[in-house]
Amino acid sequence: MDLNSASTVVLQVLTQATSQDSAVLKPAEEQLKQWEIQPGFYSVLLNIFTNHTLDVNVRWLAVLYFKNGIDRYWRRVAPHALSEEEKSTLRAGLITNFNEPVNQVTTQISVLIAKVARLDCPRQWPELIPTLLESVKIQDDLRQHRALLTFYHVTKTLASKRLAADRKLFYDLASGIYSFACSLWNHHTDTFLQQIFTGDEAAATNSLERTLLSLKVLRKLTVHGFVEPHRNVEVMGFLHAVFERLKQFLECSRSIGTENVCRDRLEKTIILFTKVLLDFLDQHPFSFTPLIQRSLEFAVSYVFTEAGEGVTFERFIVQCMNLIKMIVKNYAYKPSKRFEDSSPETLEAHKIKTSFFTYPTLMEICRRLVSHYFLLTEEELTMWEEDPEGFTVEETGGDSWKYSLRPCTEVLFIDIFHEYNQTLTPVLLEMVHSLQGPTNVEDTNALLIKDAVYNAVGLAAYELFDSVDFDQWFKNQLLAELQVSHNRYKPIRRRVIWLIGQWISVKFKSDLRPMLYEAIRNLLQDQDLV
Repeated sequence: MDLNSASTVVLQVLTQATSQDSAVLKPAEEQLKQWEIQPGFYSVLLNIFTNHTLDVNVRWLAVLYFKNGIDRYWRRVAPHALSEEEKSTLRAGLITNFNEPVNQVTTQISVLIAKVARLDCPRQWPELIPTLLESVKIQDDLRQHRALLTFYHVTKTLASKRLAADRKLFYDLASGIYSFACSLWNHHTDTFLQQIFTGDEAAATNSLERTLLSLKVLRKLTVHGFVEPHRNVEVMGFLHAVFERLKQFLECSRSIGTENVCRDRLEKTIILFTKVLLDFLDQHPFSFTPLIQRSLEFAVSYVFTEAGEGVTFERFIVQCMNLIKMIVKNYAYKPSKRFEDSSPETLEAHKIKTSFFTYPTLMEICRRLVSHYFLLTEEELTMWEEDPEGFTVEETGGDSWKYSLRPCTEVLFIDIFHEYNQTLTPVLLEMVHSLQGPTNVEDTNALLIKDAVYNAVGLAAYELFDSVDFDQWFKNQLLAELQVSHNRYKPIRRRVIWLIGQWISVKFKSDLRPMLYEAIRNLLQDQDLV
């Protein structure tokens, strides 16, 4: 396909392919499909989508056709594969300028370059990474951002390759550019913090975007770029710096208020910091050992003490709870029954955990989980009232514990209670004993506390098997609570029925079932059937 003569024709057909009229659209799509295997077609597409004077929809479509062509025809063994000569020209053209003005097109081009990099970098495309590294240093805001976005997509794609030879190449890449990536991130982070505190919102927004992108690059390099990351001083230095940066960004979020244009991006960056820690813990549990103490101190401080008041937001709390949960539950940190059979790394991690989770710390975590995070909110009570089935699905569905606060708190409670049940059982039983007898229906807070404690006893049913005489509790307390008909007692009636459901397969005498069925039969007269 001759570039000069074909460009006009291809441009015309691409324009027709953006039409809403199917009579125009269908023939254009057929024609483009035929051209996909023509030599020179992708060079024409490159010329079209890099020409900023053309209609953006046409350029966007040209990028999509180019991107699809990479999947089908870039590999040497593919039918109708592109020639090595054309691919070389295309690779050079893709990284000549990082000056695309339209964000949507920029993202597609970045993904497109990453697709080529997956197949050709570094062997057939050794100049890609050096070009990107030089381009992210450019002072021009647009070019710098576009190069950084491409740098991120390329790093993300190369990090996802799993063959041993590809892993080795990525390790070499990470070792070569890690220091630069850290410097880049620190520079953009410091610039953002300086600008936000001087009130320059527009400049701060731009710097925050670069901070976010450079942090995304570092996340991939840190998590996937090293076999033994704990032996690399720069990697561990970055991970320790994450905690300091998190504190700075949390304080920043407190000071700028909810109306600031940076707010959404700022919260995304804070969450990304926590993802760095969570991913690193997941992939390198033993390399994470030097970070266990600091991670627990940080997360527990912000979630279970006054330090987090006015600073934290829900998704951040969820992430901190996930971090605590992953440390508590991590099998790499659990010694064998015979301690001498455990590795030194496991024993070291276990020692750190044991020294942190003292009785006062565990008691405070348990009490705060039950008396603060388990309390039903006004919104949850309304949802439970109006859509009980939807409320239950939202609480228990799929991976909701990773992202939603209530399921996350309940999973954390279960895991901590399982791990430290001998310490926490007396704490929970004391809370139960403080709630003997019916609760004043006028005292909303007392009702919510009782609901929360009953929830905890239901979640910990298997752990409490030997500590709770559930049959006596049912006869002396719970049965009477089911018979309180006041409308404000509805949450307690619901919770008691749920609680019995949790325990019935754990510890519940069969001769008590007629009493239970009679209580349920009476409840069915209520409008609250669901």
